[in-house]
Amino acid sequence: MKRQTAADFDQDLLNLYDEYVHGRVDRRGFMDQASRFAAGGVTAAALLQMLSPNYALAQQVAKDDPRIEAAYAEYDSPKGGGKMRGLLVKPAKAVGKAPGVIVVHENRGLNPYVEDVARRLATAGFVAFAPDALFPLGGYPGSDDEGRTLQAKRDPAQMTEDFIAAAEWLAKHEACNGKMGVVGFCFGGGMANTLAVRLPDLILAAVPYYGRQPAAADVPKIKGALLIHYAEQDAKVNEGWPAYEAALKEAKVRYTAHTYPSTDHGFHNDTTPRYDEAAAKLAWERTITFFKETLEAK
Repeated sequence: MKRQTAADFDQDLLNLYDEYVHGRVDRRGFMDQASRFAAGGVTAAALLQMLSPNYALAQQVAKDDPRIEAAYAEYDSPKGGGKMRGLLVKPAKAVGKAPGVIVVHENRGLNPYVEDVARRLATAGFVAFAPDALFPLGGYPGSDDEGRTLQAKRDPAQMTEDFIAAAEWLAKHEACNGKMGVVGFCFGGGMANTLAVRLPDLILAAVPYYGRQPAAADVPKIKGALLIHYAEQDAKVNEGWPAYEAALKEAKVRYTAHTYPSTDHGFHNDTTPRYDEAAAKLAWERTITFFKETLEAK
């Protein structure tokens, strides 16, 4: 069966789905508006199912891949959720300590796609740690819809503290050499920007994928380098880029930004039709190269 892509759907429907996954339209609202795209026996409910993640597609690195060692680890976040947990993935045959990378999930908790991203980083030689912001509420529930509902119940300021605590914890881990990076997607992209602001002496490299930008007044706090990925069709996020770029230039922050033509928000997530294989592979190659250049430099 042919894998569906964004080209199989009307762009207005993809935009509506983006509104839904970001909580700006509820399920009933999506169904009502999606009904105008239903044709040929395909219902609005079927369209939602087609657009939703299929996590059987997400595994690029198997959980038992011999190149890695993966286990869940707990850490303390006294200013955030208290006791927190994430997936820690290390290279299996590392010689000495390796740089660390925090992996920040989307707005639905630590789902299988983000866990796989952490495993991909470990195969590239990094110690990856992917915290689950939903752990205080029982953890990722196995459903993205339920995960979004749970994450919306968390206090945003406390979640920020949870990821700050995770970065500080990983930097001191016995497998990590203290050189730290962060990569995040959607909500996580915004959090990657935030950690670059909040932990300027720790975060040497930040890679936000289609993430909300920090306030212009906070940009001069950034000391690390940035690699920024945007999707061309992602109007909501992209509207903040001109002001962010101006602030980065004014503050002389090291950054590289790429906008991938004809792509939608979430193009790196290989579990939905919004996935763009060519753009995702190119962005990931750039990400790994960037981390190697910034975190492995002598």
